[in-house]
Formats: sequence, structure tokens, C-alpha cells
Amino acid sequence: MPDTPLLDTVTWPADTRRMSISQLSQLADELRSEVIDAVSVTGGHLGSALGVIELTVALHHVFSTPDDILIWDVGHQAYPHKVLTGRRDRIRTLRQGGGLSGFTKRSESDYDPFGAAHAATSISAALGFCVARDKAGTDNKVVAVIGDGSMSAGMAYEAMNNAAETTGQLTVVLNDNDMSIAPPVGGMSAYLAGLVSGGAYQSMRKVGKKAASLLPERLQQAARKAEEYARGMVTGGTFFEELGFYYVGPVDGHDMEALVPILKNAAEITDRPVLVHVVTKKGKGYGPAENSADKYHGVVKFDVVSGTQHKAPSNAPSYTKVFGTELIKHARLDDKIVAVTAAMPSGTGLDLFGQAFPDRTYDVGIAEQHAVTFAAGLAAGGLKPVCAIYSTFLQRGYDQVVHDVAIQSLPVRFAIDRAGLVGADGCTHAGSFDIGYLGALPGMVLMAAADEAELAAMISTSLAIDDRPSAFRYPRGDGEGVEIPELASPLEIGKGRIVREGTSVALLSLGTRLGETLKAADLLAARGISATVADARFAKPLDEEMILRLAREHEALITIEEGSVGGFGAFVLHLLAEKGALDRGLKVRTLTLPDIFQDHDKPEAMYALAGLNAEGIAASALTALGIEAERAVRA
Repeated sequence: MPDTPLLDTVTWPADTRRMSISQLSQLADELRSEVIDAVSVTGGHLGSALGVIELTVALHHVFSTPDDILIWDVGHQAYPHKVLTGRRDRIRTLRQGGGLSGFTKRSESDYDPFGAAHAATSISAALGFCVARDKAGTDNKVVAVIGDGSMSAGMAYEAMNNAAETTGQLTVVLNDNDMSIAPPVGGMSAYLAGLVSGGAYQSMRKVGKKAASLLPERLQQAARKAEEYARGMVTGGTFFEELGFYYVGPVDGHDMEALVPILKNAAEITDRPVLVHVVTKKGKGYGPAENSADKYHGVVKFDVVSGTQHKAPSNAPSYTKVFGTELIKHARLDDKIVAVTAAMPSGTGLDLFGQAFPDRTYDVGIAEQHAVTFAAGLAAGGLKPVCAIYSTFLQRGYDQVVHDVAIQSLPVRFAIDRAGLVGADGCTHAGSFDIGYLGALPGMVLMAAADEAELAAMISTSLAIDDRPSAFRYPRGDGEGVEIPELASPLEIGKGRIVREGTSVALLSLGTRLGETLKAADLLAARGISATVADARFAKPLDEEMILRLAREHEALITIEEGSVGGFGAFVLHLLAEKGALDRGLKVRTLTLPDIFQDHDKPEAMYALAGLNAEGIAASALTALGIEAERAVRA
């Protein structure tokens, strides 16, 4: 009989702690195959997960999780972690409605002590766990795993700067999968890492420190610097030493024989925080992912043998591509247009712009705060910056939007991708709040595109505004298939449009729910109810004339937006109250995303839950008109 696969013998991480190094390596190979097979069914973040297979096995082997705290930065690489922590039987529900999250999630498992999906939060959270542990007088270990991309975010350094004076034991594992800090590593660097992390070296170092303490202060400082820089020359760790960390590495993150003993040594260092620098390869062990890490960062369902991804055909371009293409058109006519993104060139469509204008494209890394203020400086210097950031990530730079852009009335243009729901990525990536938080700012011009032609017009509008900030939001996914002009003309600021005239109820839509709003009008028409459909276009400034006309001429007014409570609908209600339009008994309903954090699911299911599909919009209109209530009375 063939031997039972080792992975079949692992239900919890404790099961790995009886294994030898060779068995751990075999387990890693089996785990890699399991992750590839699972993600081929569900889609998700593949390259990053494959890059940490050996590291995941080694960490759970060395540390006594969940008593020892293990925090994954971002969490998109935690699929193998989920398999080893009692969730293998559900791994093929990943990112599906009611299934496992694509990120770490506290409510999902005790092995997920801290939920995450945005970058650079892990060290700060880990330090909080350290302080809680120290105050409780326990001795469990705390580990944070952070990628080299996340290390470009200032928050990581803020946490590291605070760590050395706050706690003793903290292990930070720097997962360097882009060779961005260290040169290629081999046997010698692994040997050096093992040497400087080992007990013998630690003991010798302590003896040396004790001897040096007998020297005059000036010589003590000289001895300390000599040791630090000698080690820094061969390991590259001087920078981290300056932050108060003991640096170990670099080490090959796919070499279990090197990785396990180094992590064991690091776990024994309890008098100061330790940074273990691990070099990995994104997509390791799966050829298509290794050879195309950018395309296999996030994947849809795919064929394991060929690596071919199964994407449904579409006759319409994605909104992201429309943005990139339209911006190029304008940049060819105006050399002052420049583009800024925060580590998301392909995600925002600026990879296209970067190919056309490499010297006018700036990727600042995972540093949204810097991106916003950098764009403010560009604007103040006379250029025309377009700052392309996902809605959920722009939240990270909100203070800079307020302080550095809005207060100074600088014409920074914010291209807000992934506005609204994002399906399988769930609540951590949903663009729920930008209408409210940008609409609150004096002077801001805030637009939402109903289709790709409207997006093109809003890009043109934003570029024409030179005296204040502006923003245009658009969703994830493909457009409606409408024709886009060769070069769209700017819109009149603060002016919406009537799409369909009716008499009984006014449906006022902002953004890409317009298509469902028109379908809702058809459903109402089948019930004998005439509906006006309007596209607001602007959340700020509002088209007051159009909105007040809708209020005067209709029995009910329904606002529709793919955003949170406190956004467009609230702005409209404020206007109606201020102008006395509610005094005559106008029935108003504001349809927004529900006041919850919606879990991941198929988009159509999420819209149905939110009441933002055609049926939900029509039902709200009927309720506002009292028709459903009358039916209940007759029944």
C-alpha cells in the first residue's frame, strides 16, 4: 500500500511538531499541490500563497500556535496557513458566499488572531499583542510576517521604531519575494544567518557586551558600533539594527534545513525584537505563476495543467482599462498631465499610461499618504496630477486629502477605482465610504460614472478643473458596452441628466446602478406606475435645480447609490430639508449599501442583499407609494 500523504495526517499545526526536517519538506510539497488545486477551483491570490509554503510550515512547526501569536500582513498569502489550521475541508469554499475569507479573519479561527487585508498593519498589531502579553506576565511568543512591498508603507516603520522600547520578544519575519533588499542568497548567507542567530554567537555576544561594559563609555560605544557594522556588512542589517531590532538573514525561504533552525534560534531571543529576513519566490513551485507573478497575484478559476485562466468573455472593456486609455488620450494633448499610484499600476490601469509616458508616471509603493501629498505638491508646482487609488486604499490617505489637498484647494484629480462592492474580496476591499468622506469636504467636486462613456466625460471634466480638487468613482469589472467618443467633452459642473420621463415616482441614481434603476422603472411600469429616471452624475455639487424639480413633480423620490449610509442620499435629504421640499409630504427613500460590513459573495447576491438590484429598487418605490401596504390591508 502506498504511504499516507503527510498532509492527510495534519489537522492542526501541533501535528507538524513531531516531524523531521525531511518530512516537513515533503509536507510543504504536498501543501503546495493542495493550494494550487484549491485555487484553481475558487480563484484567489495564488502567487503570494505559493511563495510562503515552506515558511508557513516552518512557522507552525517552530511556534506553538495559537498560543503563540502569528499575524500575517495583508493576509492574502494565508491560504496554506488555513489548510494547516483546521480548515482544509473548507478550503474549496475560499472567497465563495458563506465560505472562507480570502484573508485572515478573527471570527473564522483562533489561529487568525488579527484580521487583515490592507498592508503594513501586522507589526503594529503584533506589538499590541506583545504589550498585552507582557502586562499579563505570560511568555508566549508573537510573530508578524510582512512582505517587502508592505515595508514601503510608513506604518511599518512607525511600529518598528516603537517596538524596541516597548517590548523584548517580538519576531518580525520579512518575506522578501522580490529581491528588493538583499542580493540572491545561497549556502553562505544561510550559514551566516544561522551563525548570528545561534546560541553560541548569542552567548559570545553577551560576554563581549559584559566585557565592554567595563570600558569607558566612549570605548563602549566604539565596540558596539564595530560589532554592529561588522555584522551589517555581511548581512545588510544595519538599518534594522538602528531601529532597535536584532537582524538575522537573509535566508532562503524555500530551504527547510536552513529555515527551521534559524526560526528556532530567533524564537529564543527575548531581550530585544528580532527581524528575520527571508527571501522567497512568488509563485514558487508552479511554473505559470513563477513565470508571470503579476498575472498570478490574483487569479480567476484556471486549468492546473496549462495555467490557462477561465474568464468569461465580454464585449465591453473594463472600467479600469477605459480610465487608462482615456487618460493617455488627454496626456498626448497636454504634457502637464502626470499620474500617481500607490503600488497598483496594473490594478488601476496606469500600467498602460506608464508604457506610453514612463517619465510622467509615478508608483510610490504602498504609501497612500505620501501619494496624496506628493500629488498635492505636483499640483502646487503647476502640473496636473491624477492620483489613481482604489476607494478602500484612499481611506488610508484621508488626512492628506483633507489637510494637504482640500484646505489648499489644490487641483488634484482622484481616480477612484473599485468604488462600491467588490464581490469575492469582501468588506475589506469594498469601496463603501468614499462618497461620504469626500463629499464632506468643502470645495470638492465628486462624480460617479453610470457607464464607460460617462467615465470618459468625467475624466475630461476633472482635467478641466484647475481651481479645486475633484474625484470620479467607478466600479470593478466591465462596462455596459456603450460607445465612447474619440475625445469626450467635459460635463457642466454640478449638472445631472433626466434619462426617462415619468409622473409618479422619481428614481435618482448616482453611478453604475443606473442600469438596474432603468430595469426597476420597467418593473414599475408593468404595475402601471410611471417612473422618472435621473442620473445625478455629481454627488457634489448637487444639481439642486433638477432635484427640486423631481421633488415638486413626483409623489415619491428614491435615491440609489452604491455607497454607505451618510453619502449621496444624505446630501439630497439635507438639500430637500433646507429648501422646504419635504413640507408638502414628499415620500423619500434613500437606498444605500446596508449598514453592515457585507461578507464576500457573488456580486448579484450582494446587490440583492443590499436591495440595489432592479427588484429591490422597485420594491422600495412601491413601499414609498404605499402600494405594498394597501395590498397587505386587502389581504
